[in-house]
Amino acid sequence: MDTKIINKLEIRQGDITLTDDVDVIVNAANNELRGGGGVDGAIHKAAGSKLLKECRTIGHCPTGRACITKGYDLPADWVIHTVGPIYSGLPEDSVLLSGCYDYSLQLAAAHHLTSIAFPAISCGVYGYPIKEACRIAIDTTICFLQNPERGTAISKVVFILFSTEYYLIYQQCLSDLKI
Repeated sequence: MDTKIINKLEIRQGDITLTDDVDVIVNAANNELRGGGGVDGAIHKAAGSKLLKECRTIGHCPTGRACITKGYDLPADWVIHTVGPIYSGLPEDSVLLSGCYDYSLQLAAAHHLTSIAFPAISCGVYGYPIKEACRIAIDTTICFLQNPERGTAISKVVFILFSTEYYLIYQQCLSDLKI
């Protein structure tokens, strides 16, 4: 594995809404972009009412895609909203989840943002098994960063996990790649 690419990845445990060293955080949103539970609700609460107002102007985001808004009262200047799949065990789940990471990274690069923080997309109420989701997240991110036409703009990707369990799974997955 390319050490330069691996060195761009970081795993942290914490609250993504407090992340102050990235340009953009990613929100695990619902299709209507209206806030909700988990990380989505926390981001909307921390960003303030202007975030919901801007999301209403966008209206809808398809599963596996992403859109971008300002960060408002968050430490990060931008929020990328992506809609992960509700886990069904079907092959398209992994395609849609991979799309969440890929489209988010594309948006960040297109907006000349160099650092991005992701939560564990689809792993809460959407039921995606954390080990599978982690592997998809890291593999998709590495694939993006290895592409010289797409990945050179991004210098730091942080995966911020709220729970110790998820944090340890991500740490192990990244450690396995370094061997």
